[in-house]
Amino acid sequence: MTATLRLTEELISRPSVTPRDEGCLDLLATRLERLGFACERLDRGPDPQRVSNLWAFFKGFPALAPVSSEKSASDSIASGAAPKTLVFAGHTDVVPTGPLDQWRSPPFTPTHRDGKLFGRGASDMKTSIAAFVVAVEEFLATTPKPALSIALLLTSDEEGPATDGTVVVCETLKKRGVALDYCIVGEPTSVERTGDMIKNGRRGTLSGKLTVKGVQGHIAYPHLARNPIHLMAPALAELVATPWDAGNAYFPATTWQVSNVHGGTGASNVIPGTVVVDFNFRFCTESTPESLQQRLQAVLDRHGLDYDLQWTLGGLPFLTTPGALVNAVRGAIRAETGLETVLSTTGGTSDGRFIAKICPEVIELGPPNATIHKIDEHVTVADIEPLKNIYRGVLERLSR
Repeated sequence: MTATLRLTEELISRPSVTPRDEGCLDLLATRLERLGFACERLDRGPDPQRVSNLWAFFKGFPALAPVSSEKSASDSIASGAAPKTLVFAGHTDVVPTGPLDQWRSPPFTPTHRDGKLFGRGASDMKTSIAAFVVAVEEFLATTPKPALSIALLLTSDEEGPATDGTVVVCETLKKRGVALDYCIVGEPTSVERTGDMIKNGRRGTLSGKLTVKGVQGHIAYPHLARNPIHLMAPALAELVATPWDAGNAYFPATTWQVSNVHGGTGASNVIPGTVVVDFNFRFCTESTPESLQQRLQAVLDRHGLDYDLQWTLGGLPFLTTPGALVNAVRGAIRAETGLETVLSTTGGTSDGRFIAKICPEVIELGPPNATIHKIDEHVTVADIEPLKNIYRGVLERLSR
């Protein structure tokens, strides 16, 4: 059993259903402190929903200013300037298990079958966290004084509301004036094999709750009522057919989707007085929250609706164009697997949206994601060591 597999199993065995950490961060901090990392807990929130956060940094950190692109990291250290900083980011919390009787083996008992490791969090994302730590251990064993600052940012609040986790740590670092240069988020991004796809950006998410007002009445006397569902329908059809933008070289076009429609009293003979529509934009860098809000409200106004509208911005899009980090990741993947990785911005949101506000280069890289959040979540054992080796390869490339 490799060190990475052993640590992955230790993490899976802890039932850290969000926002609980169940001692995962203590376990990791103990290993990191042995390497010379300074570990700081930035926990937040009241019990029993208290969120566990760990900020761990290797000596020489924090970097207060980015290194000039004209100098190498080693030159910068020799001249007394701060080295570049690579952060590994991830979450120890997992989603609930679902019905236990549908799992072939207990979700928090690491179990091997057919070359796969089963357990909640196996793919999302305890394997990545174990690979982070072991990659750093191996790297520092051969490079005890790297020309690179190394840090880890770990939370137990990614699968939940994400209000007391990574966002809090990033706000704290920003207030301290800490400069970050590169970040790898360990989200499961691969499709068939570890390294075949990475995320170099994510779309933004903007949700809305629309309440269209009518007049309640008896269904047999429609002339005495105003049915808000009927009033809303033409506007809804126009919104569904609206092209919000065409996307760009890195992002697909912005999409708009209705997630819920609530109307009626439950009686079949009553015209409702209101209808509530929940919807969401997944938007690219070609649109802004303000432009989407204005265009949607213009449609509602054009149809003469009486409405209330509440907006929730879940996160802005971020994009890392090919540069030092992407090139290092591509090179490490190629050297380990022979694959030419695909850059992608598809999928949902991640904590990368918070980190991108204080770090110019953020990518996501992890194992295949086919079973995340599912019953019998698993990772192929043969994907684990290559992931650790890729992370170590990135460290080696960025420290040259």
